[in-house]
Amino acid sequence: MSEQLLPDETSVHAFVGRICFKTGPPQHVGGELEWLLSATPDPIHPVALETLDDLIRESAPMPGGSRVTLEPGGQVELSSPVAENLTRCWQGLRADVGRLDHLLAERNLIRQPVALDPVRPPRRMLRTPRYDAMQDYFDCRGDAGMLMMTSTASVQVNLDAGADPADVNQRWRLLHAMGPTLVAAFANSPLHRGRPTGWKSARQRILLAADPARMAVPQGRDPASAWAEYALSAPVMVCPRPDGWLASPGYTFREWVTGVAGGCPPTEDDLAYHLTTLFPPVRPRGWMEIRYLDTPPAAWWPVPLAVVTALVNDPIAADTAREATEAALDWQVAARLGPAEPELHRAGVRCFDAALSALSRMGADPDLVALVSAFVERFVSRRRCPADDVGGTETAPADHRFLATAERP
Repeated sequence: MSEQLLPDETSVHAFVGRICFKTGPPQHVGGELEWLLSATPDPIHPVALETLDDLIRESAPMPGGSRVTLEPGGQVELSSPVAENLTRCWQGLRADVGRLDHLLAERNLIRQPVALDPVRPPRRMLRTPRYDAMQDYFDCRGDAGMLMMTSTASVQVNLDAGADPADVNQRWRLLHAMGPTLVAAFANSPLHRGRPTGWKSARQRILLAADPARMAVPQGRDPASAWAEYALSAPVMVCPRPDGWLASPGYTFREWVTGVAGGCPPTEDDLAYHLTTLFPPVRPRGWMEIRYLDTPPAAWWPVPLAVVTALVNDPIAADTAREATEAALDWQVAARLGPAEPELHRAGVRCFDAALSALSRMGADPDLVALVSAFVERFVSRRRCPADDVGGTETAPADHRFLATAERP
């Protein structure tokens, strides 16, 4: 905790460079797995919060060391400990997913196989000052924020920032360059409220619509400078205070720092908290948190973890992915069409081929490599993504009202 004041924008840039982009040999891997839950006999109604609280209490400790938490809509999340390599991370998470499934089965619950609730309307179950403030903020901006909080699930991959500033820059640029290709390949959220949305990744559509000021890609050649400017330009969502939380105060962090908003300048703690309310595709937290991937169907959750790690950590695969994704940089097209778009398909084939070769060079567990290969055969090589396996997407008309109230010029 630091009560050090931030008197100007330069101090914000210094904090971001010092805290958000730590350098060192890139080897560590972590994963965060989110799932929507439903009851097997009655998938339409939400799971009781008491049942979820009991699940969390009984889950600790997990065999692989993951922490089990709940998201605002009752989604369950497994957050792995930092592992020394991909195989160790996968093995630990595999044990924890098995334990979670056992606990869910005892309560007649299952992990939903999609990244957006296909039937139920958004409903917030957790009541905390942070989530109250987030809802107040998003409710003024349309429907997308509430949907993001309560009705979506993702796989997040956590990788070291890089060996030195030059390596950080390369990894940052690569993670964003290949984002649309991987969004398309893993798209798995085509339904909402029982109807096709017209998007293969409606979850990505929700993120694009919720609040560009805190969810778009940071702009700029230098990652630390781009992230600092992004944080300065974003509206302040909430200010935690000992006497109560000030929600949506109506100014940006830059205005707070420069005194436009009046009052005392923010502290380093205020900036650290502000950074946790920003949700871009890749969020620097001392490491790189890759946030743009839909949760895949149950059996496939290790694939995005393996593919992203291989493409970023293996130099040969990274070069291939960088070249392959140069022309596939449209996030909206990726979210709407998935790999049916020809350029995204071509880029996806090259990236997955490179990832498979890299996994072999990295000495990844053969079972994990086989799972990635099976995903390629089932989806990537056929210009398909998991959303194409969801029933009804090809026969029912798309809901063109989806997020209509959240559209922005």
